[in-house]
Amino acid sequence: MCGNNMSVPLPAIVPAARKATAAVIFLHGLGDTGHGWAEGFAGIRLPHVKYICPHAPSMPVSLNMRMSMPSWFDIYGLSPDASEDEAGIKRASENLKALIDQEVKNGIPSHRILLGGFSQGGALSLYTALTTQQKLAGVVALSCWLPLRSSFPQASANSVNKDMHVLQCHGDADPLVPFAFGSQTAEKMKSLINPNNVTFKSYRGLPHSACPEEMVDVKRFIEKQLPPISDV
Repeated sequence: MCGNNMSVPLPAIVPAARKATAAVIFLHGLGDTGHGWAEGFAGIRLPHVKYICPHAPSMPVSLNMRMSMPSWFDIYGLSPDASEDEAGIKRASENLKALIDQEVKNGIPSHRILLGGFSQGGALSLYTALTTQQKLAGVVALSCWLPLRSSFPQASANSVNKDMHVLQCHGDADPLVPFAFGSQTAEKMKSLINPNNVTFKSYRGLPHSACPEEMVDVKRFIEKQLPPISDV
């Protein structure tokens, strides 16, 4: 995924049960790996969809006293007014676009590719979907925010994804990425793309994590955005 960091292992992949005609690229949160999410998607998999869960490179993270851990970009704080690692976010977004291009080369058109992520990974997915020239199927954004939001709407002025569907999910007891930050992000998204295509779901009592009810909602969203197509 990162050409300049050969130590990053290959993504965890849940292959399609039959010929893959669609793909989900899902990015984990800070300090995690793709393995747990690959297991989660294996439990809700659709037979024609390939699930790709990349692993972030390890880097020192300012939020955690510069300790090294898997991270898509540096994080200085998790409040709406925290300063942001603009260069790191843009670099990680370019890497994600390269991963999308790789799947297109593998025979899955970009409009059959859905981006997703949890927390920092969801943030990167939202940013990339708004700034890429690749037409996407949509985004699943869990417990996250829109990075560099003051750069919008200018950053997405030429977006090819103004009509994409977004499912945003957030626990109302999240102590790390405040629920209000999530709902503000949903309102911002509605100003950038077709507001009818933005769905914001809250989960009572859910902290900074996923839950079975949420994964069912994710599965339904993927089913709707990536329906099976007959082999031509």
